[in-house]
Amino acid sequence: MKSMMFEYKTIEKPIENTLLKEKGSKFIGFAYPVSNEEELKNALEKIRTEHPKATHHCYAFRIGLNGEHYRANDDGEPSGSAGLPIYNQLLANDITNVLVIVVRYYGGTKLGVSGLVKTYKESAKMTLEEAQIITKELETEIEVQFNFNQQNTIFTLLSKFDAKIVNFDSQERAVIIAKVKTKHKENILESLTQIQFVECKFLD
Repeated sequence: MKSMMFEYKTIEKPIENTLLKEKGSKFIGFAYPVSNEEELKNALEKIRTEHPKATHHCYAFRIGLNGEHYRANDDGEPSGSAGLPIYNQLLANDITNVLVIVVRYYGGTKLGVSGLVKTYKESAKMTLEEAQIITKELETEIEVQFNFNQQNTIFTLLSKFDAKIVNFDSQERAVIIAKVKTKHKENILESLTQIQFVECKFLD
Protein backbone atom coordinates (compact mmCIF):
# COMPACT_ATOMS: atom_id res chain seq x y z
CA MET A 1 0.00 0.00 0.00
CA LYS A 2 1.37 3.39 -0.97
CA SER A 3 1.49 5.98 1.81
CA MET A 4 -0.15 8.52 -0.47
CA MET A 5 -1.96 10.05 2.44
CA PHE A 6 1.30 11.55 3.67
CA GLU A 7 2.55 13.21 0.52
CA TYR A 8 1.36 15.13 -2.48
CA LYS A 9 2.76 16.46 -5.74
CA THR A 10 2.94 20.16 -6.44
CA ILE A 11 5.13 22.63 -8.32
CA GLU A 12 8.38 23.89 -6.87
CA LYS A 13 8.10 27.56 -7.78
CA PRO A 14 6.00 29.98 -9.84
CA ILE A 15 6.11 29.89 -13.63
CA GLU A 16 5.21 33.15 -15.34
CA ASN A 17 4.56 34.55 -18.79
CA THR A 18 4.50 31.52 -21.08
CA LEU A 19 3.20 32.92 -24.34
CA LEU A 20 0.96 31.23 -26.89
CA LYS A 21 -0.45 33.00 -29.94
CA GLU A 22 -3.54 31.77 -31.76
CA LYS A 23 -5.24 33.70 -34.60
CA GLY A 24 -4.09 37.04 -33.28
CA SER A 25 -5.11 36.33 -29.68
CA LYS A 26 -2.36 36.16 -27.07
CA PHE A 27 -2.61 33.63 -24.25
CA ILE A 28 -0.22 34.15 -21.34
CA GLY A 29 0.14 31.35 -18.80
CA PHE A 30 1.02 31.49 -15.11
CA ALA A 31 1.29 28.76 -12.47
CA TYR A 32 1.67 29.34 -8.73
CA PRO A 33 2.12 27.00 -5.77
CA VAL A 34 -0.66 28.01 -3.33
CA SER A 35 -1.72 26.32 -0.13
CA ASN A 36 -4.63 28.45 1.05
CA GLU A 37 -7.29 31.03 0.07
CA GLU A 38 -5.02 33.91 1.02
CA GLU A 39 -2.18 32.91 -1.34
CA LEU A 40 -4.73 32.16 -4.05
CA LYS A 41 -6.31 35.62 -3.81
CA ASN A 42 -2.91 37.33 -3.79
CA ALA A 43 -1.78 35.53 -6.95
CA LEU A 44 -5.03 36.32 -8.81
CA GLU A 45 -4.86 39.94 -7.66
CA LYS A 46 -1.25 40.23 -8.81
CA ILE A 47 -2.10 39.06 -12.34
CA ARG A 48 -5.17 41.30 -12.57
CA THR A 49 -2.98 44.23 -11.58
CA GLU A 50 -0.26 43.30 -14.08
CA HIS A 51 -2.76 42.71 -16.91
CA PRO A 52 -5.62 45.16 -16.36
CA LYS A 53 -6.41 45.40 -20.07
CA ALA A 54 -6.61 41.67 -20.76
CA THR A 55 -9.91 40.42 -22.18
CA HIS A 56 -10.10 37.41 -19.83
CA HIS A 57 -8.34 36.07 -16.75
CA CYS A 58 -9.31 32.38 -16.77
CA TYR A 59 -8.01 30.08 -14.10
CA ALA A 60 -8.29 26.81 -12.24
CA PHE A 61 -6.86 25.59 -8.97
CA ARG A 62 -6.68 22.56 -6.74
CA ILE A 63 -5.94 22.86 -3.04
CA GLY A 64 -5.82 20.10 -0.44
CA LEU A 65 -4.20 16.70 -0.14
CA ASN A 66 -6.53 15.16 -2.69
CA GLY A 67 -7.32 18.41 -4.46
CA GLU A 68 -10.68 18.45 -2.69
CA HIS A 69 -10.88 22.25 -2.81
CA TYR A 70 -11.00 23.26 -6.47
CA ARG A 71 -12.53 25.64 -8.97
CA ALA A 72 -12.48 26.27 -12.70
CA ASN A 73 -13.34 29.82 -13.78
CA ASP A 74 -14.12 30.82 -17.40
CA ASP A 75 -14.13 34.57 -16.66
CA GLY A 76 -16.61 35.39 -19.41
CA GLU A 77 -15.46 32.84 -21.99
CA PRO A 78 -18.17 30.35 -23.14
CA SER A 79 -19.00 27.92 -20.33
CA GLY A 80 -16.50 25.07 -20.01
CA SER A 81 -14.19 26.43 -22.72
CA ALA A 82 -11.41 27.80 -20.50
CA GLY A 83 -11.44 26.95 -16.79
CA LEU A 84 -12.13 23.27 -17.31
CA PRO A 85 -9.37 22.60 -19.87
CA ILE A 86 -6.96 24.37 -17.46
CA TYR A 87 -8.26 22.29 -14.53
CA ASN A 88 -7.84 19.09 -16.53
CA GLN A 89 -4.13 19.86 -16.89
CA LEU A 90 -3.81 19.96 -13.09
CA LEU A 91 -5.45 16.53 -13.01
CA ALA A 92 -3.30 15.22 -15.86
CA ASN A 93 -0.16 16.16 -13.92
CA ASP A 94 -1.64 14.82 -10.67
CA ILE A 95 -0.69 17.99 -8.80
CA THR A 96 -2.42 19.93 -6.06
CA ASN A 97 -1.89 23.22 -4.18
CA VAL A 98 -1.48 24.83 -7.59
CA LEU A 99 -3.20 27.72 -9.34
CA VAL A 100 -2.94 28.11 -13.12
CA ILE A 101 -4.07 31.35 -14.74
CA VAL A 102 -4.31 31.96 -18.46
CA VAL A 103 -4.66 35.60 -19.45
CA ARG A 104 -6.13 36.27 -22.89
CA TYR A 105 -5.78 39.35 -25.06
CA TYR A 106 -8.41 39.06 -27.77
CA GLY A 107 -7.00 39.50 -31.27
CA GLY A 108 -10.15 40.08 -33.29
CA THR A 109 -10.78 36.57 -34.61
CA LYS A 110 -13.21 34.32 -32.76
CA LEU A 111 -11.80 30.87 -32.04
CA GLY A 112 -15.08 29.08 -31.41
CA VAL A 113 -15.65 26.86 -28.38
CA SER A 114 -13.52 23.94 -29.61
CA GLY A 115 -10.74 26.34 -30.58
CA LEU A 116 -10.84 27.90 -27.12
CA VAL A 117 -10.80 24.53 -25.37
CA LYS A 118 -7.77 23.49 -27.40
CA THR A 119 -5.87 26.75 -26.85
CA TYR A 120 -6.54 27.09 -23.10
CA LYS A 121 -5.54 23.45 -22.68
CA GLU A 122 -2.35 24.02 -24.69
CA SER A 123 -1.46 27.17 -22.75
CA ALA A 124 -1.94 25.47 -19.36
CA LYS A 125 -0.01 22.42 -20.58
CA MET A 126 2.91 24.54 -21.81
CA THR A 127 3.04 26.45 -18.54
CA LEU A 128 3.07 23.29 -16.42
CA GLU A 129 5.69 21.67 -18.65
CA GLU A 130 8.06 24.42 -17.54
CA ALA A 131 7.37 23.73 -13.89
CA GLN A 132 9.45 21.44 -11.69
CA ILE A 133 7.02 18.96 -10.13
CA ILE A 134 8.04 17.91 -6.64
CA THR A 135 6.71 15.57 -3.98
CA LYS A 136 6.10 17.15 -0.60
CA GLU A 137 5.62 15.23 2.60
CA LEU A 138 2.96 16.38 5.00
CA GLU A 139 4.20 17.72 8.30
CA THR A 140 2.61 18.01 11.71
CA GLU A 141 3.67 20.22 14.63
CA ILE A 142 4.24 18.62 17.99
CA GLU A 143 4.77 20.23 21.38
CA VAL A 144 6.88 18.33 23.90
CA GLN A 145 7.25 19.30 27.57
CA PHE A 146 9.94 17.69 29.69
CA ASN A 147 12.31 18.28 32.58
CA PHE A 148 15.39 20.21 31.50
CA ASN A 149 17.76 17.39 32.42
CA GLN A 150 15.99 15.13 29.88
CA GLN A 151 16.89 17.26 26.92
CA ASN A 152 19.51 14.89 25.48
CA THR A 153 17.05 12.01 25.47
CA ILE A 154 14.39 14.15 23.79
CA PHE A 155 16.72 15.63 21.18
CA THR A 156 18.07 12.20 20.30
CA LEU A 157 14.58 10.82 19.88
CA LEU A 158 13.42 13.77 17.76
CA SER A 159 16.42 13.54 15.46
CA LYS A 160 15.82 9.82 15.05
CA PHE A 161 12.46 10.77 13.55
CA ASP A 162 14.01 13.49 11.43
CA ALA A 163 12.08 16.20 13.30
CA LYS A 164 12.85 19.89 12.75
CA ILE A 165 12.99 22.00 15.90
CA VAL A 166 10.88 25.14 15.45
CA ASN A 167 11.21 26.51 18.97
CA PHE A 168 13.03 25.49 22.15
CA ASP A 169 12.17 27.14 25.45
CA SER A 170 14.79 25.91 27.90
CA GLN A 171 13.30 26.57 31.31
CA GLU A 172 13.48 24.17 34.26
CA ARG A 173 10.45 22.62 32.59
CA ALA A 174 11.46 22.78 28.94
CA VAL A 175 9.21 23.01 25.92
CA ILE A 176 10.07 22.12 22.35
CA ILE A 177 7.93 22.69 19.32
CA ALA A 178 9.00 20.56 16.37
CA LYS A 179 7.79 19.70 12.90
CA VAL A 180 7.60 16.00 12.16
CA LYS A 181 6.50 14.15 9.07
CA THR A 182 2.88 13.14 9.51
CA LYS A 183 3.72 9.54 8.68
CA HIS A 184 5.84 9.35 11.89
CA LYS A 185 3.05 10.77 14.06
CA GLU A 186 1.97 7.54 15.78
CA ASN A 187 5.50 6.26 16.34
CA ILE A 188 6.85 9.46 17.80
CA LEU A 189 3.89 9.76 20.13
CA GLU A 190 4.37 6.21 21.32
CA SER A 191 8.11 6.72 21.94
CA LEU A 192 7.64 9.98 23.81
CA THR A 193 4.80 8.82 26.03
CA GLN A 194 6.98 5.97 27.29
CA ILE A 195 9.42 8.43 28.87
CA GLN A 196 8.67 9.57 32.41
CA PHE A 197 7.85 13.28 33.04
CA VAL A 198 7.27 13.90 29.35
CA GLU A 199 4.05 15.35 27.99
CA CYS A 200 3.37 15.85 24.35
CA LYS A 201 0.56 16.96 22.09
CA PHE A 202 0.02 17.66 18.42
CA LEU A 203 -0.75 21.26 17.53
CA ASP A 204 -2.88 20.61 14.46
